[in-house]
Amino acid sequence: METAKTAKTAKTANAAGTCAVLAPGASAVAEKAVAAACEQIGVWYTWGGGHGPQPGPTYGQVDPSDPDSAHDPERLGFDCSGLVRYAYARAAGGDPLTGNAHHQFHSPRVQQRFTAAQATGPLLPGDLLAWGSGGPIHHIAIYLGAGKMVEARESGTRITVSDVRLDGDYAGAVRIAPPAAAPGTFSTWGTDVWTHREPSTTSPRVHKFPGPTTVRIECQKHAEPVTAEGYTNDAWSYLPEYGAWITNIYIKGAAWLDGVRTCP
Repeated sequence: METAKTAKTAKTANAAGTCAVLAPGASAVAEKAVAAACEQIGVWYTWGGGHGPQPGPTYGQVDPSDPDSAHDPERLGFDCSGLVRYAYARAAGGDPLTGNAHHQFHSPRVQQRFTAAQATGPLLPGDLLAWGSGGPIHHIAIYLGAGKMVEARESGTRITVSDVRLDGDYAGAVRIAPPAAAPGTFSTWGTDVWTHREPSTTSPRVHKFPGPTTVRIECQKHAEPVTAEGYTNDAWSYLPEYGAWITNIYIKGAAWLDGVRTCP
């Protein structure tokens, strides 16, 4: 949730313009984050949007300092940090960038920092640009390359491609470290795959993976048999970052995953 607005007079590119990786050199995770953010072009900015229990669009709140936010509780979307959270959750798996823009700019996931004086010269697609020099960071956006960024800007607007704004209180940028391939790290497969609160398809749904996602598996157990995609399996894996279970059918690997302990 953000505590201040960006200037309405800032130069903004046409929302129908190109939203994509516009320069080489970014990590695969950063490129996936750009792609995930670009899929949200045209979605409403809504104050507090994207900060639900799991990454994804939510209805917003009224910002007492901004009359333009009066309709945000009726709009499903993201604020600036909600969009960043969603993009990197889609790209890296888990939920690596929770919190507001200030928290994200100072995240332990930051690999490298760039000062405002360095401008966009050393930046790569997927880097996070921030505003709020001299105080708390109040706005954050995702760099595309070629002087462009994708952002959830302010109430009354939709997610858009903009020219990078280096004037005003631009504070610099950060690069997010790719997740390490630690033990217990696997990839899902398939599209629109739901996780569940318990290892059963009849238990409440928790989170949907729109596409292949890197996840950390804490343990696995035998539970309800599931038949899907031509397979039948009774093994389920627990994903601690989501507090949810997923059938092993949608985890790349053996039906019973090698190297993963059995849940109690």
